[in-house]
Amino acid sequence: MAIQTRKVEYTHEGTTLEGFLAYDDTATGPRPGVLVSHAWAGRSPFEEGKAKALAQLGYVGFALDMYGKGKLGTSKEENSAMMTPFMEDRKLLQSRLQAALQVLREQPEVDKGHTAIMGYCFGGLCAMDLARTGADILGAISFHGLPTPPGNTKKIQAKMLIEHGWADPMGKPEAIVALAAELTAAGADWQLHAYGNTMHAFTNPAANDPEFGTVYNPDADRRSWQTARNFFEELFG
Repeated sequence: MAIQTRKVEYTHEGTTLEGFLAYDDTATGPRPGVLVSHAWAGRSPFEEGKAKALAQLGYVGFALDMYGKGKLGTSKEENSAMMTPFMEDRKLLQSRLQAALQVLREQPEVDKGHTAIMGYCFGGLCAMDLARTGADILGAISFHGLPTPPGNTKKIQAKMLIEHGWADPMGKPEAIVALAAELTAAGADWQLHAYGNTMHAFTNPAANDPEFGTVYNPDADRRSWQTARNFFEELFG
C-alpha cells in the first residue's frame, strides 16, 4: 500500500478553494470517494489525516475547503468569524458542499456513483446539510456535529450516522431528539450513537477545554471510528 496525496484547487462563487485528496495508488480502477468536512478552524492536518485514513481503508478521501485557499483560524474568534457567515446562510453552505462533491466526482480515482461525506463539529453539520439537500450520496456521518436545522430539509436519500457526545453543550440531548424527529420526517435511514459522559470534539486529541465543552475522549474516538468503518462497509460493500 502506498498512500498518495495531492492538493486540488477549485472555485465556488468567485472564491478559490483548495482540497486535499488521498488515495492508495496500488488499487486499480475507481473506488468509493468520501468527502471530509472540516471543523470551524478550516481544513487542517486533522482532516487531512482522516482523508489518509480513508485511503488506507481502500477509499478516496477528499478533505474539502469551505473558507478559501490557505484560510485556517488560530483562535476561537477567528474560527467563529469564518464559520458564522455559513451558519447564517445555509443555502451558501449547501451550495459550496455540492461544489466539493462535484470536484470529488471529477477525480479519476473516484467511482462517482459511490460517494459519501463525513465531518467534524461544524463539518458534522456540513455532512448533515449535504444530505438535507437531497444529494444523491450514499451516506453521511456527523462526528459531534452541530445539530442546528437549516429549515429547508428535503427528502433525504443518504443513509445517516450521527456520532454524538451526550454531554456535548453544543448539542444538548433535546436538540438531538429534535434532530432525530427531523431526519425521520425527511424519510432518512438514520442511526444515532451517543457516548455517555462525552463532550464536544471527542475525536480530537488536542481538545482539552472543559469550560468550553471540548474534551478528547479516546474511548469514544475509537468506538466512533469503528462504527464509521462498519457504516462505510455497509454503504460500499
